Parts: sequence; C-alpha cells; structure tokens
Amino acid sequence: MAREYLNFINGKFVPAKSGKKYENRNPADTDDLIGIFPSSGADDVDEAVRAAKMAYSAWRALPVPKRGEIIRRATEILIKRKEELARLMTREMGKVLKETRGDVQEAIDTGLYAAGESRRLWGKVVPSELPNKVAFVTRQPMGVWGMICPWNFPMAIPSWKIFPALICGNTVVIKPATLTPASVHEFVAALTEAGLPSGVVNIVYGEGRVVGEAFLNHPDICGISFTGSSVIGRRIAEICGKHLKRCSLELGGKNAQIVMGDADLELALEGVIWGAFGTTGQRCTATSRLIVESQVYEQFLEMVVERAKRLKVGNGLDETVEMGPLVSEGQRKTVHSYVEIGKSEGARLVCGGEFLKGGDYDRGFFYKPTIFADVKPQMRIAQEEIFGPVLSVIKVKDFTEAIAVLNSTSYGLSSSIYTRDVNRAFKAIEQIEAGITYINAPTIGAECHLPFGGVKETGNGHREGGWTAYEIFSELKTVYVDYSGILQKAQIDTADD
Repeated sequence: MAREYLNFINGKFVPAKSGKKYENRNPADTDDLIGIFPSSGADDVDEAVRAAKMAYSAWRALPVPKRGEIIRRATEILIKRKEELARLMTREMGKVLKETRGDVQEAIDTGLYAAGESRRLWGKVVPSELPNKVAFVTRQPMGVWGMICPWNFPMAIPSWKIFPALICGNTVVIKPATLTPASVHEFVAALTEAGLPSGVVNIVYGEGRVVGEAFLNHPDICGISFTGSSVIGRRIAEICGKHLKRCSLELGGKNAQIVMGDADLELALEGVIWGAFGTTGQRCTATSRLIVESQVYEQFLEMVVERAKRLKVGNGLDETVEMGPLVSEGQRKTVHSYVEIGKSEGARLVCGGEFLKGGDYDRGFFYKPTIFADVKPQMRIAQEEIFGPVLSVIKVKDFTEAIAVLNSTSYGLSSSIYTRDVNRAFKAIEQIEAGITYINAPTIGAECHLPFGGVKETGNGHREGGWTAYEIFSELKTVYVDYSGILQKAQIDTADD
C-alpha cells in the first residue's frame, strides 16, 4: 500500500480542501509508486499563509542564535538519515545514488553554514558626520516567503532557500515540485523534529499553475524565491513587480566548457562527461555546449564520443550505474524533440539520439547519452536550454572566438575553460559573461558557502548560497543614535558664507 502524504500546515497534516490527489512514481521503474500527494488549491495556500503569518511574530522575536540551534539540530538529523534520504530521492528523481547522497550532503553543508551564520548576521557600524552620534545598519526579517522549488535538486535547493530565510527570521510556505514532493516532506520533517515551532514552515503540494499563482497573488506573502525556467521566471517577475513583492529568480542556463589546444585532454574529458551527463543533463549548470579549439577538435571529439558510448545507463539504485533516467515521460519527449531539431538544422549526430528500450528500460524514461558534432553557434540546440543528456560540440579557431561563442547565448550561469596557460585563464575569467567560471574543472560543482547565480536571462541579480542568500531574505535598517542632548541638524549647510 503506497504511503499517502498530506499538506503540512501549522504543524498539522491536512488534506487538500478539494480532496484531489496525484501519484508520484519512480522514473526508472513506473511500477514503483512512491506516494500519493494532495493536489492543492488557493484555499490551501491561504490557510498555510495564515499559519505562517501567525507564527511570524514569535519566530522573529527568537534570538538569531536560537534559530541557528534549531537549524543545527535539523542538520544533525539529516546526517543520521543521509543514506535513507538519498535512496528515497533516487527513487523519486532518478539520479544515481552518488548524486543523491551529494544532494543530501549539500543540504547538510548548507545547514551547518546557516547555523554558523546565526552568530554572525553582520550589520555595519559607520562613523557619523556629527559629534555624539552613532550610526549603524542592522538586518530585519521581512515576513512570509513563498518558495517554489524544482525537481532536479529536491533537497539541496529547498535548503538554499529555507535555511537562510529562517535564520533571517522569516516564516515560509513552500510548494515542492510535483515530481519530487517526498524529499521536501522529509526535509521539513527534520526541521519539525528539531523543534521548529508550528507554522514557521508549511508545505502545500500541487501544480505550479494553481499553487504557484496563488503564492504570487497572495497579499500576505512578502517575497517569492523561485528556481526554474526563464519563461516562468518572467511571469513571476511580472506579477511580483505589480505587487511590489521581492522576488529571487534562479533560472536557466546554456553552459559551455571551452577546451583549448594546450589543455590536459584526459582531464577535460572527465570534466565534460560529468558536466554533460551527470544528473542526466538535468541541471541548470549542466555542460550543454563543448567549445573546442580546432587543433584538437577531431581528437577530443573522438575521445568524448567513445567515453559517452560506454556510460552505463539504468536504475540509479544500482551502484554501478553512471546515468539514470529522465525525470518524466514529458521531459523525455522534450529532449527527443530537440534531437530532431538538431538533425533538421544540419548538426551531425554522432552518438545516441534515441530512447533506450527493452527489458528494464521499458519501465522507465531512459534516453541514450547524445552528442552532436559540427554544431553552429546560432543553432537552436546551441542556444536553448534542453535539460537532458544532449551535448553540442562546436569548433572554434582560437581563444577569442571561443569566448565569443560562449557568450553568444541569452543565458549566463556557469562556464568552464581547460587550458594550461595561466594568462589565458585569467583573460577568460575577465571576459566570460557568467555568474560562475571554473578553470580546469566542469561547469557543475558549486559549493554552498559561495554565491550561486548568473547574469542575463539566468536570473534577476540575486545570488543564492553563501552570505549573499541572507541579503535576499532580509531588509536593511539604518539606525541613528544621537546622545548629544541637543538638536543637531544633519544635511544643513553649516559652512561659513
């Protein structure tokens, strides 16, 4: 009998008011029913927001280090349950166990960092221009935040949002991705077990076009934190702008790895295979384009194709598997439609491009690792986010052209260059238009204590991760303390005539 999950509102488990439900199944084995979840509506969102608003006053009054102690205890619970949570996530999302363990570990690392930040939620003290007067800046919580999370990192990304928001003194209503709701349930369960007061974090399951829209238009939600596509991000920015809500948008990417003629090709090979086919290409930082200098183009292309063909694809619960399924049949169809677009554009398909069929593959949404060669920078497969195991290989004549091609998309999240020339590496850091640049490493692998985000259509300027996340979820308050005992007139010209 499959487990039936319920919304979590004000510390209680409650069904959707509509009574509607949906199933969550394993993308590697659709016979594996993980759970049944409520399909919620605006009324459920309103109930959750009311609970979060009611909890806000007491939570914001709790000293920040005390909030940090709850986060630390929740993190210790995640540490104890890491393997159990990783296995659930592999069943739910499909990526291999090594990656889901990493997903849980990222939530752990983020929690440990957040607990530390609770004792250094820095403000600033600055000198006043007047005597007997002190000026300083402190951080204040904002209220109830609505959080809309993606399915590809079902525990790490909620941790990026929830932990900093709570440390800053906000309360939260979260809508998990419909494809990976169980991981968020377990994440919030750890917070609850750690002593988080009722109403501080609430979960409302359901479709984005229903629950997400209710978040956007709710007058008591002060801000939206969203990770997902640029198309939906624009819609969120539009509605938030209309209501003057703060919004933090972490959106798409079309990330490229440059390989120069002087690169360590074996190292670059491992980087592009991991970057392109890790998480079955379903990362916003995935390596979608490989830009190779002409002198090593044919040699390196052959190396990449040969290695990709040897990747073992299957159920991620098998420790020997290197790449799991796509998350859904809809995602598989989207990926395949881009493969057909690539062929119609004249790119040369040198590997994959097909569903994996037969035996256990027929129970899941498997796709072959796919590589296109001789791709032109203006082709759609080189410009649009595919979010699957499809790599476009582009030949360039030199470093200058490589940088121009890398910068030629509307996105700017992650980037990578392999070279032994330190001068060229620093030129790349200077000239690449991206929020993240790796030198002699793949486009994936961000660390939780550093800012994460991008430029252009990849976001709206905020950075998740590190100290910058705390800037998203707090307001600055400037304070003046005048202890002179007299009226001192600031901003009055007192210079002698």
